[in-house]
Amino acid sequence: MVLTERIEDDDDRRARERLCAATRLVRPVDTLIRLVAAPDGTLTPDLKRVLPGRGVWVTANRASVEEAMRKRAFARLLKRPVDVPADLPDVIERLLRKAALDMLSFANKAGLVLSGFAKVMDAIESERVSRRLVAVIQARDGAEDGGRKLAQAVKRAYLDRNAPNFITIFDSAHLDLALGRTNVIHAALCAGPAVTGFLDRVAALAFWQDGGLASAEPHPSSEAPLQADDEPSTQDAAPSQDGDDVS
Repeated sequence: MVLTERIEDDDDRRARERLCAATRLVRPVDTLIRLVAAPDGTLTPDLKRVLPGRGVWVTANRASVEEAMRKRAFARLLKRPVDVPADLPDVIERLLRKAALDMLSFANKAGLVLSGFAKVMDAIESERVSRRLVAVIQARDGAEDGGRKLAQAVKRAYLDRNAPNFITIFDSAHLDLALGRTNVIHAALCAGPAVTGFLDRVAALAFWQDGGLASAEPHPSSEAPLQADDEPSTQDAAPSQDGDDVS
């Protein structure tokens, strides 16, 4: 019984982990992006992990995707010719940003978003509302003075304890589109499932932009990790022509 449980746990762990095409390190799938070859051979990001076909995984930041492109790792792991768009990193960033803004729009429709400097300041200073705040947004092209005043208000209200996240990753035009208003510079978000989803996507976008080339310890398992979807690695595979072997 114990042996069976250990085998099942090991299978579950491997199902939640994949090998990064850039770094050759095993990582949880939540920190990776899946890419598949479309019928015409174009490499396509699959952020929701639902597209059919054989997939390859890479750590979800720009540096890792660019490294995989440099190594020509995608065609090698997919075992077929693929057309890798030169702007693939930009395409992925646009998709990640859209996913976050779509969730912000959903949170707004759920009544969880306040916008406008005065409303955000009032929410921070209101004891009743401030307890529900989980994030404050300032457009990165907004005036620094407004952001500084909000940051000071947050510090006074929360005394650095359970303070809301301060998000400066979007331009005003992005916020306008998500909230259906014009000239949105500041917003405050109250707790709720949609806001939690938004914050998760903001974290993914921030990691994409600033994560750097991934680093992690090799997996301790004695079995080699999967290389692409559902395919065991070939530890004895011959090196490819570019001097970068498959395992």
